[in-house]
Amino acid sequence: MAGGTHGDWVAEAADRVMAEGRRRQADAPLVCASGISPSGPIHLGNLREIMVPHFVADEIRRRGSACRHILSWDDYDRLRKVPAGLPDSFGEHIGRPLTAVPDPVGCHENWAEHFKSPFRTALAELGVEVTEISQTEMYASGVYRDRILLAMRERARIGALLGRYRTAQVVEQAEEENETEDESAAGEYYPFKPYCSCCGRDTTIVDSYDDATTELRYSCLCGQKDALVLAASRGGGKLVWKVDWPMRWAFEGVGFEAGGVDHSSPGSSFTVGSQLVREVFGGQPPVYLGYSFVGIRGAAKMSGSAGGAPTPGDALQVLEAPLLRWIYARRKPNQSITVAFDQEINRLYDEWDALGRKAEAGEADPWELSARERSLGPVGQTLPATALVLPFRMLASVADLTAGDTAQTLRILRDVGDDVALESLDVARPRLDRAQAWVEGCLPAEGRTQVRGERDGERLEQLSAAEREAIGLLLAGLERNWSLAGLTALVYGVPKLQAGLGLDTPASPELKAAQRSLFVLLYTLLVGRDTGPRLPTLLLALGQERVRELLSPR
Repeated sequence: MAGGTHGDWVAEAADRVMAEGRRRQADAPLVCASGISPSGPIHLGNLREIMVPHFVADEIRRRGSACRHILSWDDYDRLRKVPAGLPDSFGEHIGRPLTAVPDPVGCHENWAEHFKSPFRTALAELGVEVTEISQTEMYASGVYRDRILLAMRERARIGALLGRYRTAQVVEQAEEENETEDESAAGEYYPFKPYCSCCGRDTTIVDSYDDATTELRYSCLCGQKDALVLAASRGGGKLVWKVDWPMRWAFEGVGFEAGGVDHSSPGSSFTVGSQLVREVFGGQPPVYLGYSFVGIRGAAKMSGSAGGAPTPGDALQVLEAPLLRWIYARRKPNQSITVAFDQEINRLYDEWDALGRKAEAGEADPWELSARERSLGPVGQTLPATALVLPFRMLASVADLTAGDTAQTLRILRDVGDDVALESLDVARPRLDRAQAWVEGCLPAEGRTQVRGERDGERLEQLSAAEREAIGLLLAGLERNWSLAGLTALVYGVPKLQAGLGLDTPASPELKAAQRSLFVLLYTLLVGRDTGPRLPTLLLALGQERVRELLSPR
């Protein structure tokens, strides 16, 4: 998880959006848009759809300009498939609007709300404010009626434009975008897809449309034949995706939107939509950024849904909110992101802490400072932060060794250093809670630390003279070096003392080899294997009495 490349992509995008606003000469606030289909658990890849416009909208507000960030819930989309881990019986609802499908576990009003709810909670924790728009409600209210009628009048032009871009690749992509652009039996193109009045699915084919009466007649695979008068209807169907998207750009006055790179390729939704919004709906395409893939590593136990990718709520169990924001802020949208839940999480926290120290010392680059400021919270809001910043890897080791015992944890953390006055674990939260959650939810069983119940008498009897001397030097220095910094200097310094060198002597290759040998010996005697938590933390956790008991030759 190396740091992002130089360049403030947020500021550059905000410059473009504000310039576009001036060109349009619009008096209304600038609009940044996101769109998500709540067809299943809303995962960390979906979160990029929110975070890219969020940072741009936040930058515009920081400059003193009004800006709305709208989240358009595509909850009037069809259910395409049943997510892994949910009953196969829900397959009967495939083709119905997401708001017409029951909640899979019965705790919310419908399928869409079941997946929206935890995502809303995560956005609030991340400091992301959006204006939510339900497309079910928009279609049902009739506010799109004039634009639907316009699209139907212009169906030949729309069909011809789509036809110029239609390739086998685009058709395959369209299926992934919930696109169901069926033609009638006569081959005429219709941009409106009705939901069947009998079965509720979109397994329909338009048979005819009368421009004068706006009556649309259709047939469904279930056998139903019916008619819909579009000029008088509320709902009953929707525009297909490649037409619906540009229609909404014009309706909402969208000035900025981001989308997956698949929407940005030649012939994709954005290319087609940019022409449709101008030629059919009388609007302008937004400033657009395509964003790349979000990969996940080491999250086998983290997913909040069986078989699904981790959600923002899952990630916030182990990542502080500013840190999760930083993952998205520091990368340009066209760069891929990997969110690691394995041991790499320690490096991520280390990098974040190092950036904080650079910022305090005035040594950070401007683009680094901007990314950090945006990560700490949106304009006018600072997200909760840990008062006493301790290394995540150390807190995780303590959580592992104490199994979450608060009294033991407090005892160990009080010994971290002379400059730490730890009267309560609250000053180490929320990071301590994240570390405990990571140990419990992400650390494999084979990675957990099991301290020896009794001393390894056989190995202690086999100690060489040099090993015996090293352990003696370590035990002799415990009391006067009983702090994290002191024990760190001690365990690295024992081989130097054995070689007759000062503790400040730089480690040569020979000294590094001797240090590694000592560490393996200590791990073997303390936890029964050749690796484990960082030795200074392990020693602090065990306490002087237990360390002497396990290491003292007899």
